[in-house]
Amino acid sequence: MSFGRFALSSTLALALVACGGSDSSPPPGTGTSSPAPSPSPSPSPPPTGIQQQLEFAEDVLNEWYLFPDLLDNSVQTSDFSDVQAYLDARVAPARAQNIDRGFTFATSIAEENALLNSGASAGFGILLAYDTTNNRVFLLEAYEAGNGFQAGMDRGTELLGIAVPGQAEQTVSSLMASGGPQAVIDALGPSDPGVVRTLRFAPVGGAVITADVTKTVFDLDPISDRYGSVIIDDGGKKVGYLNLRTFIVQTTDRQLQDVFDEFRDEGITEFIIDLRYNGGGLVRIANLMGDFLRGSNTGQVWSDTVYRDSKSEFDVLRLFSSSAVFFNPTTESFGSSEAINAVSPTKIAFIGRGGTASASELVINSMLPYLASSNVALIGTNTFGKPVGQNAFDLPEFDLRIRATTFQTNNAAGGGDYYSGLASVVPNTCAANDDIFTPLGDPSEPSIATALAFLNGLSCTPISGGGITTQSVVGREVMQPDRPNAVQFQIPGVF
Repeated sequence: MSFGRFALSSTLALALVACGGSDSSPPPGTGTSSPAPSPSPSPSPPPTGIQQQLEFAEDVLNEWYLFPDLLDNSVQTSDFSDVQAYLDARVAPARAQNIDRGFTFATSIAEENALLNSGASAGFGILLAYDTTNNRVFLLEAYEAGNGFQAGMDRGTELLGIAVPGQAEQTVSSLMASGGPQAVIDALGPSDPGVVRTLRFAPVGGAVITADVTKTVFDLDPISDRYGSVIIDDGGKKVGYLNLRTFIVQTTDRQLQDVFDEFRDEGITEFIIDLRYNGGGLVRIANLMGDFLRGSNTGQVWSDTVYRDSKSEFDVLRLFSSSAVFFNPTTESFGSSEAINAVSPTKIAFIGRGGTASASELVINSMLPYLASSNVALIGTNTFGKPVGQNAFDLPEFDLRIRATTFQTNNAAGGGDYYSGLASVVPNTCAANDDIFTPLGDPSEPSIATALAFLNGLSCTPISGGGITTQSVVGREVMQPDRPNAVQFQIPGVF
């Protein structure tokens, strides 16, 4: 979070949401729409342009950064002409200790608000990763409302060539050989509506297709209508499977309510919660997910959010609740409190990978004290390791939002230092592959099959290692630009 040095009380407000890895929510106690406290203005005359933005960023870090002792105070705003470069330099000591790995960043207010309020994103609607050994690029997912899916691209599709219409094609293999993933990203063009690329790609089991695909603004559905919620018949036992793509969209609340109401009506008590590509999002949605999983734990501690000592008035002990407020996308506001139902989980298998971060990890970590150690597992690989979150601070005249690391979230048992990922925290882990050539939601997909085996009491091979992870997918790395846009900060690899 950042504050400018001048007249900030009128221009700086905390975002309506806080991010716990990539979540967004107001400091506890301020409500869902209260402005954040403003930093004390400087008596110096107002600067202009980039200097104003840099000093805004400086004041945010000085007043709100979770690790004030890990800021490089030798860094001067006068040496920079770019806000993100300045932020990176200031938090370098924290990054060196692996506790702020890109968590503090500058983004667009308009772009992020569009994503938060409706899931709106500009692009082809595809999630990309590259083969780190063979320099091949594949789709991990395709969002149904995007033009990539409409053109025939889906999970497991290989991207073979890219061209500006009417110009010579560049093969993906040549781009990867000459410039690596960033060369492919550059060839795909800017994330602007109307950008067209001629894409050559090979769907799973199908003939190669060449098509002109246009980037448009599309709504990213957090829970796919195809495979987001599935009731698996496992030898006569019903298992509830939920694949949640992101926590960042406000309207996820009603979708989760529908899913968990169905699971409850079916009497389901064993669950597979698939967060393998979920980079996080809103703390509000993570908290709500906990409420739907609360069983008989209403009123018990869900999480403990802790700010720096000078901001301890914003600390909050969040309890499981039997009521919730829901977001109205038409009015872009929250309604009145409503009673909500809950399931009573006896076993949960969480599927995660290197890209599972933030709010995703918050949910897993917060559920641990409420499940017997033999009844919860992490399936797949180690997670990213982001037990901290950000609040948003805005400088509207420059469409500038600073998200700075401002709080850490612990569970009811006080656990929250999983900077190296959750594999060393979750009592049971089972290594499993991510077969991108098998649809998500399919019981035969290796991660889902391993999760079902755990729920049935079968042994497995534990996840090895436990070091710092990246946005990786066993042999594949999620494609991420050098400078992510607002959507890519929250959903790494989306184009």
